[in-house]
Amino acid sequence: MPRRYDPDRRQRIIDAAIRVVGKKGIAGLSHRTVAAEADVPLGSTTYHFATLDELLVAALRQANEGFAKIVAARGAWQDPARDLADELAGLLGEWLGGERTGVELEYELYLAALRRPALRPVAVAWCQDLMGPLAERTDPATARALVALMDGICLQTLLTGEEYDAAYAREMLVRLIP
Repeated sequence: MPRRYDPDRRQRIIDAAIRVVGKKGIAGLSHRTVAAEADVPLGSTTYHFATLDELLVAALRQANEGFAKIVAARGAWQDPARDLADELAGLLGEWLGGERTGVELEYELYLAALRRPALRPVAVAWCQDLMGPLAERTDPATARALVALMDGICLQTLLTGEEYDAAYAREMLVRLIP
């Protein structure tokens, strides 16, 4: 039987991995669960991703793109006339105000980097990509502190299930911005 041409299969596998992690957490991820979710043969998952870490790296990169799109769409960081604290608080509100499952998934993958060294470069790149533009508006140390604060606010919001408090976020951000 000739091999079926399926140029979107790799992407479907990544999308399926994201859905599996969203439903079952990283502990529920296996080549078998992803193959079933993507409706592809098991061999396809191992062909495209030899290890689960490779698959998780691809999933984390894709999940990070969601936040990057929000950052790019706002585009206000480049305008020094705009209030940076307002922009950052608004950015967090937009991100947390959308579908929480995607945000939770991104943080689960992000925190998985603590135990899975293959994920660390992707998680570090996410932080650096955020710190870069912030450092242009502030300085490198402040940019790092702002990213840490925003991470903390997001994690607390996700963990408590409370609504995002933009006024609180803005107040805390103002305290760090020179």
